[in-house]
Order: sequence, then C-alpha cells, then structure tokens
Amino acid sequence: MISLQAQPGLTRDLFVDLHPPGADLVSDRLRAERTWEPFESRVWLAAQRPGDVVLDVGANLGYFSLLSACYEQEPEQVFAFEPAADNFELLLRNLQHNDCVGRVHAVRAALGDSHGELNLYRNEENRGDHQIYPGDGQRLTESVPILRGADYLRTHIERVDLLKVDTQGSELAVLAGLWPLLTDSRDTLRILLELTPYSLGLAGASGRELVEGLAELDLPMAIVDHLDHRLVASDGEALATWCDNVAAVPDDRGFMNIFVGEPPDLLP
Repeated sequence: MISLQAQPGLTRDLFVDLHPPGADLVSDRLRAERTWEPFESRVWLAAQRPGDVVLDVGANLGYFSLLSACYEQEPEQVFAFEPAADNFELLLRNLQHNDCVGRVHAVRAALGDSHGELNLYRNEENRGDHQIYPGDGQRLTESVPILRGADYLRTHIERVDLLKVDTQGSELAVLAGLWPLLTDSRDTLRILLELTPYSLGLAGASGRELVEGLAELDLPMAIVDHLDHRLVASDGEALATWCDNVAAVPDDRGFMNIFVGEPPDLLP
C-alpha cells in the first residue's frame, strides 16, 4: 500500500494497493510519483460540485472514484464501473482502505449499448488497457458482464452530473448506452473523456462519430492540455478533423483527453 500525493480539497489522505510492478501503467506511475495524470486530476476535482452524481466508467483500481468520494465538494453518489476481476478486487480493497465502501457504489461490469456477457481482451502488461474487442494482437480473454448504462442506472439515479470515460476504445458504445440519461442531464452535465482514434477504429467506431455524438449535447468542448496546464476551448468540427487526421496515419496512436460541459475554474 502507498499513500497518494495530497490534493487540495481532499478531506483525508488516500492510500491504495497497486498491481505488481510492470503490470499496470497507472500502478507504476502511482508507485513512482504518487499521482496519476495530475492536471486531469485537478480538472476532475475542480469540476465537481456539492451534491453531484458522479460516474467513473473504466475505474481500474479506483483512483478517480476515490478523489470524488473524498473531496470537500461532497457528491451525492459515486458509481464506479470496472469489468476486470483483478482490477475490481483492487478497487474494492482501495475503497475499504479509505472508508469509501458506503460512498462509492462499485459495479463489476463494462458499460455499453446492450446487456449481456462478452469477452474482455486482457493486456497482461498494462491492466488498465483491457478492451472489449479483439484489437490488433493476441490477448487472453475473460468473460465479463456488460450493462446498458441508462437502463441500469435509472433504477438508482435520475441524472448524472460528472462523468469520466476511459475504456480503451469502447467510449462510443458507453455513451450510446448512457445517452437517454445524458440528454436528460444536459443542464448540469460535465464529461472528462479519453479520445483515441486508433482504439475507437479497432472497436468498429471512429473518433469523428464520437465527437459528433458529443456535439449533439450542445455543450462547450475543450482540450485538456496537460503540458501547459490549461483547458483549450475547441468545438466538434475541429476535434472531429483532428480525429480524421490521426486515423489517416497507419498505427498512429495519438490521443487526447477532452472536457465537455461548463469548464471549471482552475485556480492556481
């Protein structure tokens, strides 16, 4: 177990168990630096408001879920979705370590546009890179449940305020399954999402499709610039064109994180 780097606004120090060295990029970075994507973490916390309903889709070991659950802008509910058995076990342990069992509703499932079971294609060298499509290499598989997000969540909540999606290429299917809930939540919705045209293409989708879908929410869009530590205002067509350009270069695995919704006030 390690202690994480202190984040302004957290109500307690956070402690996490990690994957073995060399088995997961997030764990290795946390072990070395005690933080993960520091600017994205800052954006995530700054975007959270008191009483938010928070969804962490692709939760891995629970880093963003813990940030939300232990933030001074206390959420109403936090849902963490993680399909892989080993990641989910770590997630549960980390919730216990930080007294968050009653504050985070952990669900061992992938989110998508249908209900059922599917094969999760595992990356044993980076366990945050499991994916729900065969991809471009040989991988072991694990049978996992998949849920259509809006159908599952309607029995628990009426809206979503803050959403993180990092699912290694299945982001379009995740959003499709959540869509009725997202459109009903448009007035308060904020989204932090990884945009990787290469992975989306392997999953049978495209970055343009994803961005054009998000643009239908008619919310502000911004690039999360982790180098200059700022949110750079953008729009659907500019982001879709970037996706087209990346997808046109064979094996280009360029990606960016984007923020959709009213941008938070990023104080120094």
